[in-house]
Amino acid sequence: MASLKIPTSVPEPYEDAEQLKKAFAGWGTNEALIIQILAHRNAAQRKLIRETYAAAYGEDLLKDLDAELTSDFQRAVLLWTLSPAERDAYLLNEATKRLTSSNWVILEIACTRSSDDLFKARQAYHARYKKSLEEDVAYHTTGDFRKLLVPLVTAFRYEGEEVNMTLARKEANILHEKISDKAYNDEELIRIISTRSKAQLNATFNHYLDQHGSEINKDLETDSDDEYLKILSAAIECLKTPEKYFEKVLRLGIKGTGTDEWDLTRVVTTRAEVDMERIKEEYQKRNSVPLDRAIAGDTSGDYERMLLALIGHGDA
Repeated sequence: MASLKIPTSVPEPYEDAEQLKKAFAGWGTNEALIIQILAHRNAAQRKLIRETYAAAYGEDLLKDLDAELTSDFQRAVLLWTLSPAERDAYLLNEATKRLTSSNWVILEIACTRSSDDLFKARQAYHARYKKSLEEDVAYHTTGDFRKLLVPLVTAFRYEGEEVNMTLARKEANILHEKISDKAYNDEELIRIISTRSKAQLNATFNHYLDQHGSEINKDLETDSDDEYLKILSAAIECLKTPEKYFEKVLRLGIKGTGTDEWDLTRVVTTRAEVDMERIKEEYQKRNSVPLDRAIAGDTSGDYERMLLALIGHGDA
């Protein structure tokens, strides 16, 4: 369930486009008006606004926003205004570049999107960058990371709820055997993690706990300094309980040494229309503080107002 609040009476796209154009006019940009409009429109509405803006003014709304805004607020608005597939393609491309490379962002997108969403992100990547996502991930990763991440980004999992319990028991034992042998990069282990449906994997992880007396991620925490093990464990968390994964990213981004605005912006803009309510519940449960209060205490100005509007708090 999305937490984004949409006004009951939403103006027509041409009205929004006209108001945004006015927000850029004059000596100063009207940031409050930009938040009032864009932060309260869903993905379909934002797409129409962009199309209407281009038709009316012969200009790209994204380019105008890029020119008018700055810093973390600019990044939040631009990411939010992109379609979900364009946004994921952009973040994935950024994650494969040398200065902004991040195996974490690659695995996060690969494991928390639906099969259809991930497929659309790969299509958007191909259209925008004139090469395949798989090609870039393979080129910019090495060793065990490549062995795990390439299958994850190419996955097209079954999305239904049907589960084969016999298979779940069998594959729970395979996972336990590989983890006990510290064969964390084993092809069978990676095959199970990267191809099975999320419903099937949840059944497998439940059998793992029932048959072997411990959570699979607990058994993977034997070497806390192993970066590949951290990535593998995070992939399982993303597939199993994404709200817990995102709560942790937000918690570390807010409570770490200085705010990690990139993580904060990415999670809020990508999850606001997906599962933000569950993430907020998880954050409150884990930290005894509402997420909106945590964000307000660690950010300021237009950036704070944009994030709060996206998670469903604050008017503008």
